[in-house]
Amino acid sequence: MDLIKAIRERRSIRAFKPDPISKERIEDVLNLALHAPSAINLQTWEFIVVVGEERERLSRRLIKAYGEKKISCGPDAVKPLPKTIAKRGAKTLEAMNPFFKQMGVQSDQFINEGSCNFYGAPVAIIICLDDSFSKARFVDIGIISGYFVLAAHELGLATCPIGLITAYEDEIKDVLNIPENKNVVIGIALGIPDQESPINRFKSYREDLETFVRWID
Repeated sequence: MDLIKAIRERRSIRAFKPDPISKERIEDVLNLALHAPSAINLQTWEFIVVVGEERERLSRRLIKAYGEKKISCGPDAVKPLPKTIAKRGAKTLEAMNPFFKQMGVQSDQFINEGSCNFYGAPVAIIICLDDSFSKARFVDIGIISGYFVLAAHELGLATCPIGLITAYEDEIKDVLNIPENKNVVIGIALGIPDQESPINRFKSYREDLETFVRWID
């Protein structure tokens, strides 16, 4: 496994082929992801793998909920964002717009309904955390999510982390019979990329190292 190559090449995919992914292949990705570190080795994550008709049923419910509630993708900020951070989101969306135009779709509709439909991926991964933990343990979920998307890339599968679905947690719990004491933290679309879709040519930019790092000697 060339980890550096995987880190540099991996991108979020927003259009998938409907081809089913075998249980064995999904388990290969999960087994690699489970090597992720966690606080005190608590391994706080819980995965729900949704495929087939149940995946379709979940998406139908989420798209319906989006149509009713109109909760959209956003930064989930609790106060106004610093301008430098807000500009990154605006710059990213601006870079995506030519692809949306080529596809003949509206950006808001594509992103929001696409998220609720896991962008057509045949596999929806739902990662949960027991409510006995504080939000501090969301860090563990973030770490294993990073391991998961890199492992998937190395094994020839594409992914897209999806945060919007947490706004429709009640609907997810109802469809998938998730206990009330479990919090839905994030979803991940998993499958084979549709290379014919223009949106899959998009790759988000990254700021320079100096933007994020402060050295103290």
